[in-house]
Amino acid sequence: MENKISRFVSFLLISFLMMSCTLEDQSKIYQEKLDVSLTSSRATFNTTNLFYNLKKLAGSKIIFGHHHATAYGVNWRNEFNRSDAKDVTGSHPGLIGWDFEDFSKIGDDKFHKLKSLVIEADKKGIINTFAWHYWNPVSGNSFYDTTVAVKHILPGGTHNKKFNKELDRIANFTKQLIGDKNKAIPIIFRPFHEMDGNWFWWGKNFCTVKEFKTLWQYTIKYLRDYRNVRNMIFAFSPDRNFNSKEEYFERYPGDDYVDVLGMDNYYDFTQNGDGVEAIKQKLILLSEIGMEKSKVTAFTETGLEKIPDPKWWTEKLLPVINNEKINITYVMAWRNGGANHFYVPYKGHPSEPDFLEFKNNHKILFCDELPDMFNK
Repeated sequence: MENKISRFVSFLLISFLMMSCTLEDQSKIYQEKLDVSLTSSRATFNTTNLFYNLKKLAGSKIIFGHHHATAYGVNWRNEFNRSDAKDVTGSHPGLIGWDFEDFSKIGDDKFHKLKSLVIEADKKGIINTFAWHYWNPVSGNSFYDTTVAVKHILPGGTHNKKFNKELDRIANFTKQLIGDKNKAIPIIFRPFHEMDGNWFWWGKNFCTVKEFKTLWQYTIKYLRDYRNVRNMIFAFSPDRNFNSKEEYFERYPGDDYVDVLGMDNYYDFTQNGDGVEAIKQKLILLSEIGMEKSKVTAFTETGLEKIPDPKWWTEKLLPVINNEKINITYVMAWRNGGANHFYVPYKGHPSEPDFLEFKNNHKILFCDELPDMFNK
């Protein structure tokens, strides 16, 4: 009898302590239990679960992703539950890429459409990831306009308040991504990608190393600490311009601000044998870095426009990523914007049979074979 009473008292005490814990305490305890550490110590449980499950896949499976997969494809747009990948293989990708520039303000039609697409993907168990092709905040022109901007949007800069409003827009949108059981939908946020190139205004020719690191850290702290966004995993993805750890880390903002280590690479696939080998070596290097830092690694953007090689999937991409020294957990192809701009085959395309063979490889995961990524 005394043992029963003692156990009951212990249960009440533990329950009381858990209730008295702050969200940060609970999140930290949960992350310690799973032996993971996220940029956000207040991450929701299902966000932590996503990171944990991505790490578990490393070395055994690779999730295939496609940007804007269910929003539009070749010769179609805004059709419910459709994607070119599904038309060809019978399944949606396991990860879908979106963009925070896909809507202009809270409440507009594009906002509601994007929100519904993200929620629908989450219902299917698909992982959502966001890039940010942020139009130049100084000139107001495209993200390809390289007018100097980074130093002007940092604290004390002439455009810092404008930048904060954009971050508020992202925070407000993200907080409205509510899935089943009223839980916030986890997303992988990949800001300021390809920062080692010279085609975006945040590229290396248009800001110093210190300015870029400050921009990254400020962005994460604003969303995470000031706006209390708890359902984001943060991904860092330079382009192909590195051949050593030192080069990869040139603009790296620090372990406390990054969860996923990635690489974008299109160009090397155009260089035939030498380029394919270069991609492999860079992914091996990336995998080594990920292991050292206990981070998730990913091939965050790639592909060949219009897929000129009908065997590209099994003879180029698959041999590169299906390597015992490479432990990326997902690979994402770019969007299908129309008949002259697509990176995944549509019904009737010459690479359709090869894409299906790629999908059926034991290491590749589409939505239909994806495990539950949001629960332990």
